[in-house]
Amino acid sequence: MEELEPQDIAQETPAEDVFIAPSVRDTEVLAGASYTYHSPIPSVIQKDLSTECVLGVDEAGRGPSRPTAVEADDPGAMVYGLCYLPLSSHKSLLAEKHHFDDSKVLTPKVRSNLMEALCTPGTDLFESCGWATRVMSARDIASEMLKPLGAYNLNAQAMDATIQLIKEIFTLGVNVQDIYIDTIGKEEVYQKKLERIFPTTKITVAKKADSLYPCVSAASVCAKVTRDAALEVAYQAYHSSSENPQSSAAAWGSGYPSDAKAVTWLKQNMDPLFGWGNECRFSWRTAKDMLEANGNGIEATWPDLNDDPHVMRLTDFYVTALAKGDDEPEDELSMWYGKPVAESVF
Repeated sequence: MEELEPQDIAQETPAEDVFIAPSVRDTEVLAGASYTYHSPIPSVIQKDLSTECVLGVDEAGRGPSRPTAVEADDPGAMVYGLCYLPLSSHKSLLAEKHHFDDSKVLTPKVRSNLMEALCTPGTDLFESCGWATRVMSARDIASEMLKPLGAYNLNAQAMDATIQLIKEIFTLGVNVQDIYIDTIGKEEVYQKKLERIFPTTKITVAKKADSLYPCVSAASVCAKVTRDAALEVAYQAYHSSSENPQSSAAAWGSGYPSDAKAVTWLKQNMDPLFGWGNECRFSWRTAKDMLEANGNGIEATWPDLNDDPHVMRLTDFYVTALAKGDDEPEDELSMWYGKPVAESVF
């Protein structure tokens, strides 16, 4: 389990007045659905699609990076963010002018302000930068990871989301020359896979890429603010029907088990049969322990109908008297529309 320092917990906790970006779709968020959002191609690039661009990808909501606990300590949705802009303004615009950095280093308020600038027409960020997000809902992540056979692990889900986002940018006609990505697992393995898929593009996969390459830093901000805002939308469904005086998603805390606020919220809002809503990843170890190991949940046993000889399948009603012996009585339901006849009749 990853232990966070108090200042780190504060950084991971959603801002109280987070900017609600257009990448946050209330209907999908509340339904627990995964979805993708793309900003319009920025005017600087749209005017000349041959403009050479750089692209960065990063995520928010994955949890700790240690292979033994990559999914253990962050319960909600995971969001992948992507940002692209002309190579010529990569460092000067993002790093030198707007001071983009790893979203975990920036304060929630700064992250929110940068995201708002990216979305506001007339700003240099809006005119030069395009971005996209893939919201992987907690419900869908857990559903794939908890399959009894052929579980779709978090690494594979994350890699597929990254590849799909990049492919969609190429489909738009953007001339991407360089790609920078924060690593999933071993850098060299991930990079070779991406190089096979995008053979004409220079690709760099690195640890802490969000603090090394400005476009990845911007992608990190897109992912983090989208996730914070999605949590805010989801939280309102609880707040509107509860007596909780705290009206923002900050009441949820950071989502890490070392954050007492996050764990307390889970305990106070757990249904013993259904657990929580679509905002909680049921494959998260802390959630599983609350429901199973600690004896707080109600166990449900689902019978296998195929093993019960007294339960009829729908297809059983289509068995005709032709398949029975002459001395067996006809089934009234199977003969409802009459007896079948041979082709010779026609």
